[in-house]
Amino acid sequence: MSDAFPLAALGVLMVRPGMLIVTSPIFGGQFVPPQVRLALTAILGLMLLPIVPAPADLSPFRLIVVIAGEAIVGAALALSIRALVAGAELAGHVAGFQVGLSYAALVDPQSGVRNNVVALLYASLATVSFLAVNGHHALLRALVRSYEWMPPGQWHADARGIAAIVALLGLVFQLGTQLAMPVIVVLMLVELTMGVLSRAAPALNLMAAGFSIRVSVGLLVVAAGISVVPDAIARYAPYAVAAASRLAGLGR
Repeated sequence: MSDAFPLAALGVLMVRPGMLIVTSPIFGGQFVPPQVRLALTAILGLMLLPIVPAPADLSPFRLIVVIAGEAIVGAALALSIRALVAGAELAGHVAGFQVGLSYAALVDPQSGVRNNVVALLYASLATVSFLAVNGHHALLRALVRSYEWMPPGQWHADARGIAAIVALLGLVFQLGTQLAMPVIVVLMLVELTMGVLSRAAPALNLMAAGFSIRVSVGLLVVAAGISVVPDAIARYAPYAVAAASRLAGLGR
């Protein structure tokens, strides 16, 4: 055994939690300093070192293959949080577009991209809700269990991964549609009502005041339905973590 084996083993064990931290919006958001991310990765790697056996063969070529597999598993686990936040962002984008706030964009502190204010609100609320239901604890437990499903160096490609990715993407659209549906339905009724009234009484000139009516009613619906977001995240979080865990363990 080479003298550098313990250091290489520690490096291998830091790849999977490191990818989880870097790619998840909670641990690896733009607002998290790089020093904090590096410290979390090092702490998790040191905690896993006594309980997770490292591959016996860590030759240079084999080391590259092992690191690539560990990175894929860590990124797959992070997809659970990504799916939940993306679903909330999708709902916010749809709701903001329907209300008429698509031009009011702010920089998202989690991703660094520009989102409309409703999408930013939904994404931030989804992140806080995930932490409130101890989703980060479930994710860390899934990280530890992933070493039982797939020890370092045993990952390989599997066609079933496509179905697992489709399930997570379906979760994004399902969650986003459910959260945005109240705004869509109410504003559709508002549009139908204004159309009927405009035809029945053209002198009211409702089309000129239509934007103000849509914004007012839309904001009221968003304010009334914002309490549903934490409940939806709490309901979908276990499913998202389980789906990501299945995706991470498909290559065994």
